[in-house]
Amino acid sequence: MPRIIDVIDHTNVATDELAYREPQQGSGDWRMGSQVIVNESQAAVFVRGGEVLDALGPGRHTLSTANLPILAGLIGLATSGRTPFTADLYFVNLKDMPQVGWGTNPPIVLETPGRGMGVVLLQSHGVIDIGVDDAVRFVKQYAVGRAQLRLNDIKDRIQAMLLGEIATLLSTSGLQSVPDANKLLGDLEGAMLAKLNEKFAALGMRIKAFEANPFRAKEDVTLEEIRNYVTAEAYERYANERRFGIASDAARNQGMGGALAGAGVGLGVGQQMGSVLNPDAAAMQQKLLEQQMMMQQMMMNNMQQNQQPAAPAAPAVNQNPQTKEEIQALLDSLDAQLVAGKLSETIYNRLVEKWQKRLDELG
Repeated sequence: MPRIIDVIDHTNVATDELAYREPQQGSGDWRMGSQVIVNESQAAVFVRGGEVLDALGPGRHTLSTANLPILAGLIGLATSGRTPFTADLYFVNLKDMPQVGWGTNPPIVLETPGRGMGVVLLQSHGVIDIGVDDAVRFVKQYAVGRAQLRLNDIKDRIQAMLLGEIATLLSTSGLQSVPDANKLLGDLEGAMLAKLNEKFAALGMRIKAFEANPFRAKEDVTLEEIRNYVTAEAYERYANERRFGIASDAARNQGMGGALAGAGVGLGVGQQMGSVLNPDAAAMQQKLLEQQMMMQQMMMNNMQQNQQPAAPAAPAVNQNPQTKEEIQALLDSLDAQLVAGKLSETIYNRLVEKWQKRLDELG
């Protein structure tokens, strides 16, 4: 005959424990007349064949048809009502779990039509007080089949529901900026508590407190992150701005390394983005590339000059010539700079073509 469990309780409750099965290794053998001791802030729930049945509150209970009506009806009763039956018994912890942390990972998307990229990725974090409110419903949702259920086992689900409700409240409020979101934060905490309790009641849980720190816009947003939240047109514009911004910052950096970095980045932008830029953006790109090439050449010239002994100053050449003589002097100067290695062939050819055409126009 199987071993009968006559008296059972669960007193060694972990601080983050939500449900605990007795016996741990699987179903136990019971009979009417067995005793279950349920401590304060606990409930005991019987499960048979994966079906959640009767529940017992705090106190010492002698199992009978009175306190286990559903289970008794399923198993039937033999003589004296002491027929053994097999079932799982789950002790559910009903204590509140305070200061449970949450955070915006992934960030919450706030739409800002007509501003910047049209979205801001909000970040925040805070704490909630959470606990089990309906033991039977909670065991149905999460505990059946588990030897033990702890808070970390369902924390991702809790956070997903939390962030979903925050995002819904923000999107329906008409907010379009981070300061606006923070102005609503006090009201949000009250509204959040009511909304969340509606959702969590379906899981047999409750939230007694919700606290959040001020929202802030996420920094260092990557291109891949923003791609998930904006239109293709907005993403293309953002990608162009980011790449041009990087090139410009590098070009403004003082010193040889900064100038060369700017030129290198600019060339990379031209190769990577040329196929997707519109005509206006392409013109901007070309202008930027020319500026960067000139900066690179100037820095190389300065470095070469610093490495060589000072030479007698050459006659100044008008960099904005108007007469044929001035233009011819500039062309001669370009020839000399090319021979001396002070100009790249690309820049030399571009400048000669420009001023030769002007010289021809003057006849």
